[in-house]
Amino acid sequence: MTLQQEIVGNAMQMAVVNLHPGQTVYCEAGKFLFKTTNVTMETRLSGPSGNGGQPQGGAGGMGGMLRQAMGTAMQVGQRMLAGESLAFQYFTSQGGEGTVGFAGVLPGEMRALELDGGRAWFAEKDAFVAAESTVEFGIAFRGGRTGMSGGEGFILEKFTGHGTVIIAGAGNFIDLNPADFGGRIEVDTGCVVAFEEGIEYGVQRVGGLNRQGIMNAVFGGEGLSLATLEGNGRVILQSLTIESLANALKKAQGGDKQGPTGGLFSTNAG
Repeated sequence: MTLQQEIVGNAMQMAVVNLHPGQTVYCEAGKFLFKTTNVTMETRLSGPSGNGGQPQGGAGGMGGMLRQAMGTAMQVGQRMLAGESLAFQYFTSQGGEGTVGFAGVLPGEMRALELDGGRAWFAEKDAFVAAESTVEFGIAFRGGRTGMSGGEGFILEKFTGHGTVIIAGAGNFIDLNPADFGGRIEVDTGCVVAFEEGIEYGVQRVGGLNRQGIMNAVFGGEGLSLATLEGNGRVILQSLTIESLANALKKAQGGDKQGPTGGLFSTNAG
């Protein structure tokens, strides 16, 4: 059953979802806006189990319950490691059609992605807003050792299964395919919103340990790393990064986190 949804608004978009009787949608805690009174809300630590998001109950007796508890603990541990919300909120329409509203946490766009059970989608941390209960949410680790040291882009959200998943980002979106640009693009690590499975994602250092490389890192405002995206598939980028927004707010309050040169120089003025 296709999720009926409409993305409305401009600078701060929101998704209005219409649920059929018995249909379930879930969101990350903190992304819910409103609902009609016939839509029930339940908060659980477990992600959707592939059975419509409903608890599995005591299937398999004590052993089944233990496996379910261990699976939930592993999911929670992964989300905690990734800095994600520990719980999901589930919304189910009862006795007729219902409506639920969701939004991201930053001024920007939203996008509904349709999964057909083939290619998975990967997204930056906190991009997930809501999804059908037939879509499974997971955590992926990409980018290699450079990604670990770079801090951005190493931990990603992963969506698999069938159905609609709604994501959000900052600023405006642009859709690109690396295949249209010689097979590879290099991007500010904070600009990547989401990409299809089949796109090779990595993190590389900006330049070498030479004069120009040091100039790029210290004065260029990009730090030491860039994200690389290779292959043939959809890539969604955002025009505003969380870091640039934080720096703009800091500057407006009388402090400039990056200092006059950006990059590695920092004033840390409160």
